[in-house]
Amino acid sequence: MACLRMAVRLAGPSRFRSSATLTALQQLKVQPSELLWRCHPVICCSTSAPSNDITVQYRHGRPVLALPLPSRQEKCLFFLRPMLMTVSDLIHDIRREDSGVSSASVFTTDGVRVASGTPMDTLLNKDFHLRINGVVYNVHSVQREPLTSERVSSMEDVKNTVHMLHTALQLPEHHLMKEKELQQKLDILKQELMPLEQMKAQLDLRAERSSSRALWVGLALLSVQGGALAWLTWWVYSWDVMEPVTYFITYSTSIGIYAYYVLTKQDYVYPDAKDRQFLHYFYKGARRQQFSVQKYNRLKDELSLVEEDLRRLRNPNQLRLPVEQIQSSAE
Repeated sequence: MACLRMAVRLAGPSRFRSSATLTALQQLKVQPSELLWRCHPVICCSTSAPSNDITVQYRHGRPVLALPLPSRQEKCLFFLRPMLMTVSDLIHDIRREDSGVSSASVFTTDGVRVASGTPMDTLLNKDFHLRINGVVYNVHSVQREPLTSERVSSMEDVKNTVHMLHTALQLPEHHLMKEKELQQKLDILKQELMPLEQMKAQLDLRAERSSSRALWVGLALLSVQGGALAWLTWWVYSWDVMEPVTYFITYSTSIGIYAYYVLTKQDYVYPDAKDRQFLHYFYKGARRQQFSVQKYNRLKDELSLVEEDLRRLRNPNQLRLPVEQIQSSAE
């Protein structure tokens, strides 16, 4: 009845002027519960939490992960590359897409954490859990058909074709840039080595002269020793007197040779002895002229590496040139 009176007030006296109309309205038997049901709309709500189950879908042959982002409260599609991406790449893409992601990790269904270097191809073989900011999403992978030997061979052919296409498009430009870089480095090394090479040539010449002079001095001393022993044996004394002297001279020579082996750990061979004398005079002159042997050796090693890289880069086989051009360059 209260609702009926309220309706009469809202409608105004102009709508219900006649007494007959008022009497008819009063005679209506309206239940209060029925009036309340008609006046107020019913709102239905559910207290169940949204599902955290995510299924990996395949679009155009590539797996797609529809993942809800915490900050946006909306789903975002992540196209995965199974053979090129890892778990670390997926987490990096999620954080780059939503700056509100503070922590993200992948776990197996048993609760074991998956390493960041695991390939996505391996991860998508089974279901896994994706935890983002403490919220766990159950990711269900679609079972794929096992690859047959024919499909594997066709995939290898596709990979080789893509590699050859990439080589044909990118390799010449890359070779030119690399060759230019190596050529500049080669010029810089040659400029740094030029004064050192001149100084080394002078040191080599002086060391060679000094070592040759030492050899001639040794020959002269041996000649003087032989002449002195002959003069003492035939003109001054007899062989009976000079025999013990020559014996001890020979024994002293053996001691000297053994001492050379003890000090150098090498046999007394004339070419090796000459080389040792050459190095002795060379390093002596290098210290006097302040010539850095370590710097010279380092620059020479770098120069040889750069020349080897240039030689390999200019090799026709490395440039993948046609057979005719390879044969003409070989001739």
